[in-house]
Amino acid sequence: MTHVSGDSSSENTSTTPDRTIARESDWLCGDEAQLCRFQQELITLRQQVTRDPLTQLNNVRYLLEAIDRETERTERSGLPTCLMMVDLDHFKQVNDTWGHEAGNRVLVATARVIRESTRKLDIQCRYGGEEFAIVLPTTSLMAARPVAERIRENIAGLSFDEQEQTFTVTASIGIAMVEQGEGLQVSEFIERADAELYRAKESGRNRVCVMRESLADSHVNEDEKDLMWSLFGGDRDQEGGYQDDSDPATGKFRSDASDPSASDWMAEDWDDDSPN
Repeated sequence: MTHVSGDSSSENTSTTPDRTIARESDWLCGDEAQLCRFQQELITLRQQVTRDPLTQLNNVRYLLEAIDRETERTERSGLPTCLMMVDLDHFKQVNDTWGHEAGNRVLVATARVIRESTRKLDIQCRYGGEEFAIVLPTTSLMAARPVAERIRENIAGLSFDEQEQTFTVTASIGIAMVEQGEGLQVSEFIERADAELYRAKESGRNRVCVMRESLADSHVNEDEKDLMWSLFGGDRDQEGGYQDDSDPATGKFRSDASDPSASDWMAEDWDDDSPN
């Protein structure tokens, strides 16, 4: 469990602005120092406009641009894009009980978990309040789900020391995907992921809900579900749902998907690109 003490509000694990500016401006700078300084100022202004000052993640302005860019890439390449919405559960209680400074520490720690649990090519954003969004380029639902579970578990593993007491938080996560030919607008993609986040909240919080599960529930009746899943070796759970994690070696759906080790085969390729 990761502990975050009450005096850690000044902690900033992100790349320092000076280093970021220097790295991003290397390719821009010409021979004249004045031009180089001007280019650095433009980069600084760009970062101020697109970065959340508290968490140092990208802000909602950058998120909308990124979704538009990545969905267009999906149309060109045929590779899917996933969008993950992450919302802290009962966050208002944190502010009401421990104060807004403690709430800010929770947000900063959550942003750090999101940054460390995803790849460099993923686009991590603060959507607003206690809600975060992550764009995962060239990623299927099967690959995105273990990443979401990792984020959820790592957030639940945080603990915060405040006024000689310790508290923890949890998060609910919804995942949606867009594929070539769908022609989704940015707002429609966000609504699709938000619907899954809402379903996670309604299902009890501290869980991950995936788009394809809800689509199957809405378009297939009970008899069709039983037939389909019996053909593929799947079993219904006690709540009438289905395991949706399949073993690539057999093509069958795994019955032990609730066990964290069951998703190891899905995370193997992902971890190769992950900073962790």
